[in-house]
Amino acid sequence: MAAVPSREVARRVFAREFNDASYTFKESDDERAPVYLLLPTGERANRIFLVGTLTETEDVGEDSEYWQGRVVDPNGDTFFMYAGQYQPDAASMLRELEPPAYVSVVGKPRTYETDDGEVNVSVRPESITTVDEATRDRWVVETAERTIDRIQRFTAADEEDGAAVDEYVRMAREEYDLPVENYRRAVTEALESLEADDEQVEASP
Repeated sequence: MAAVPSREVARRVFAREFNDASYTFKESDDERAPVYLLLPTGERANRIFLVGTLTETEDVGEDSEYWQGRVVDPNGDTFFMYAGQYQPDAASMLRELEPPAYVSVVGKPRTYETDDGEVNVSVRPESITTVDEATRDRWVVETAERTIDRIQRFTAADEEDGAAVDEYVRMAREEYDLPVENYRRAVTEALESLEADDEQVEASP
């Protein structure tokens, strides 16, 4: 019997899709079983990998330090992340970093229900690293490719026999009433923003 990998693959996802995700689930009754966030394009995510611009940090803790960070992707959509005493390295980075800065973040999705019954999602960072613009651009291209792959698998289910549909795609169709075209648009906008950046660089004296 193969050993179960200790760490889940960190999924690349744009903030627009991540923030639309609200459904979490476990695949076993084991107390320590991983909790997955179901992405609207039909992929499970126990960890995510994002790169963007850290635009703001704030200590929102009352009795002890609890840092909030806002990371904006190329579409202007925001990932919120929170780190406290149980994420000392990430909290230390949020304390010390001076926005704006490009950062790479690996972390776990966390959902919480607001007083009015809405479900919001945030990231509990495992690691935060400062990166350069080229690294951010590479992440955008790779995340665009991964998102398109998920959308194609999701839409292919329309043409397949029901029994052949990927279980996470089926789950996403049941849990979300969201057009996946929203995320195709996010991909297009992100790639166009890179092209616009390149044109600006070329045009500068």
